[in-house]
Amino acid sequence: MASTKQTASTELPNGPGAAALLAAGIGCATMGVFTLLAEASKGINTLFSFYAPTGALSGVSTSAIVVWLVAWFALHRAWAVREVAILRVSIAAFVLLLIGFALTFPPFIGLLQVT
Repeated sequence: MASTKQTASTELPNGPGAAALLAAGIGCATMGVFTLLAEASKGINTLFSFYAPTGALSGVSTSAIVVWLVAWFALHRAWAVREVAILRVSIAAFVLLLIGFALTFPPFIGLLQVT
C-alpha cells in the first residue's frame, strides 16, 4: 500500500523581503536629502556635526541609518505575513536609490544649491 503524505506549503510571504528592500531605498533617499540639507544650510550643517573631525558627514550618515532602521522595523511589522506587489516595491526602492545617489553626487548638488 502506498501512503500519501501531505506536505505543508513551504512558501514564505514576500513581505519581509520587500520591507527590507523598500527600507534600503528609503535610507538611501534620506542620506541624499540630509546631505543636501547639510550642504545648503550652515545651521543644519552644524546640527549634523556629531563628530568634529568628520563634520556633517557623521550626523548625516548616522541619522540616515536611524531612519533606515525605523523604516525597516515599521515595514517589516506591517508586511510580516503579507504578500506584496514586489515589482512595485522594487521600482519604488530603485527610484529612491536614484534620488539618494543624485543628491549625494557633487555636480548635481551644485546645480541645486543657490549661491
